[in-house]
Amino acid sequence: MKLLVTGGLGFIGSNFIRYMLGRYKEVHVTNIDNLSYGANPANLRDFDSLNNYRFVNGNAADLEVLEPLFTNVDAMVHFAAETHVDRSIVKPRAFLESNVYGTFNLLEMARKHDVGRFVHVSTDEVYGTANDASYAEENRLNPSNPYAASKAAADMFVLAYRKTYGLNTIITRCTNNFGPYQFPEKLIPKVIIRAVRNLSVPLYGTGKNIRDWIYVTDHCEALDLILSRGRVGEIYNISAGNEFSNLDVARSILRIIGKSFTLITLVEDRPGHDFRYSLNSSKTRRELGWRSRNSFNEALAKTVKWYLKNESWWGPLATDNVLDPTPWTKTFA
Repeated sequence: MKLLVTGGLGFIGSNFIRYMLGRYKEVHVTNIDNLSYGANPANLRDFDSLNNYRFVNGNAADLEVLEPLFTNVDAMVHFAAETHVDRSIVKPRAFLESNVYGTFNLLEMARKHDVGRFVHVSTDEVYGTANDASYAEENRLNPSNPYAASKAAADMFVLAYRKTYGLNTIITRCTNNFGPYQFPEKLIPKVIIRAVRNLSVPLYGTGKNIRDWIYVTDHCEALDLILSRGRVGEIYNISAGNEFSNLDVARSILRIIGKSFTLITLVEDRPGHDFRYSLNSSKTRRELGWRSRNSFNEALAKTVKWYLKNESWWGPLATDNVLDPTPWTKTFA
């Protein structure tokens, strides 16, 4: 299978490529990434010499770069996106251009070249905050910030291209991922790195906001099943049922590292901060037989261990700007 992956030098994209090339010898992956702040060539440097892996430095807005990549593509998985909510509050236009216009260009290329399957990787944030229940695929979208709004808009384009042009699209919506190679401005790596440096561990508001966490390899396995066996035109939620407050997650990390809880500091909350995300992924389990394999505690311990052993990877990325306690109040460089 000839597989085109967008954003494959980011956190989830690079883990997915590692998963696919490690599992299937017959898969050939072309990875296009524009090397923005969240991408890191070191994520897949050990794959550069493989005959069945090719990296292309390019932007989804550049049609001249995209055109030749779509020749004889069997399927594509679209990860490429601006993903950090805090950055979307400061500079929302970048999210419109990357997440909406970029997805539109890829859909046009897939339509022109009759790509066999287009898997669009979205997010649980498009549903907005969950109160008592967990969101299912048919629930309405209610995004609370520019990032979530841009992903919801991209989802709508994907659905429209299925209905209007018959494009073989599938949408996935996953909960919060964690694991190796995650950019240091995200919660779990930020807590690890700041704690290792004996810096305060900042949590927004009361620290009681709840997220459902999934180990990135479990997400990759779900994507693999969806790519090969998912029904065209469908939406699949992916979740592991690990709902914890940010305060609970931070304390778990500090406990693993052996640092005091007194490092935790509550800081000014960000605008439009959803209190809880929660997905019902029974459809994915029922149709594809998928189950998360990693318990939260074991996976978190593995993740902390990876960061402690790989300072050479995260050290150059963990700048003061990236580790800022209240990044949405600043202007990103």
